[in-house]
Amino acid sequence: MTPKPRIDSYNLFGETAELADVLHIETIRARSELHDWELRPHRHARLHQLLLLSEGGGRAEIDGISHSLAPPCLVNVPRGVVHGFSFGPCTSGWVMTLASEFLDQNLFPSEGLRARLDLPAVLPLPAGLQNLAEQLYREYGCRDFGHAQMLRGLALSLTAAAARAIADDQDAASHSLASPLFARFEALVERDFRQRRTLADYAGELAVSATHLNRIAHQATGQAASALIKARVLREARRLLIYTNLTAAQIAYELGFNDPAHFSRVFANGTGMPPRKFRQQLARNA
Repeated sequence: MTPKPRIDSYNLFGETAELADVLHIETIRARSELHDWELRPHRHARLHQLLLLSEGGGRAEIDGISHSLAPPCLVNVPRGVVHGFSFGPCTSGWVMTLASEFLDQNLFPSEGLRARLDLPAVLPLPAGLQNLAEQLYREYGCRDFGHAQMLRGLALSLTAAAARAIADDQDAASHSLASPLFARFEALVERDFRQRRTLADYAGELAVSATHLNRIAHQATGQAASALIKARVLREARRLLIYTNLTAAQIAYELGFNDPAHFSRVFANGTGMPPRKFRQQLARNA
């Protein structure tokens, strides 16, 4: 059996050079045609992508889940999320890539947009987004006066419209994701989940009690904060088991466990099977 590589982390569809600007936009054809319309699973550590498909179709694999792409549709790929695409020949649309710094500087946690954009999504294309993408693509290719300002304005409009579509797609409970405290908690978990921090650690950094943090998390998601911490660790564990050839012990150490046996028990309790059986089942399904 050929060993699987580690998850590739790219800046822009296989490129390893730094993104030259805060954003990039190109047609789906321009990049995917070079790779026979197949882009194998990878992730971007510091880039956020929005794909807008106008014609054609295909499939997207996002965090190990397969999605059918039926244009016109929108695909939201947050930074760090493993994703791959298989497009039908001659698929039309655009890929907008934003540097994380651009979103950090322009979207504030209290506004709620960033929390929505941090959720992977495949949705019907909202009205108006194709026109925005076409304007942005034209502006990207010119160097007229006010070029940078136009790019920033159009990109922010497009991301805001995407965040609105994602919010509309969620149930009523998800609207409390806009809580600034919950947004800060999510950011801390994303930053530190490999360190095996306790709920008390997170609550202390947020200057609230563990009970209050659990209450805020439950209002936002229906789950306790401790369950969200565990879920983030398990999601990364599944990614590594699916996309890499790391052993269960190596994954355990990468995720901050001192004892691989403890990791195996945690994984089994969370998924219903130990890591080795999870990987064996993947192989059988493949």
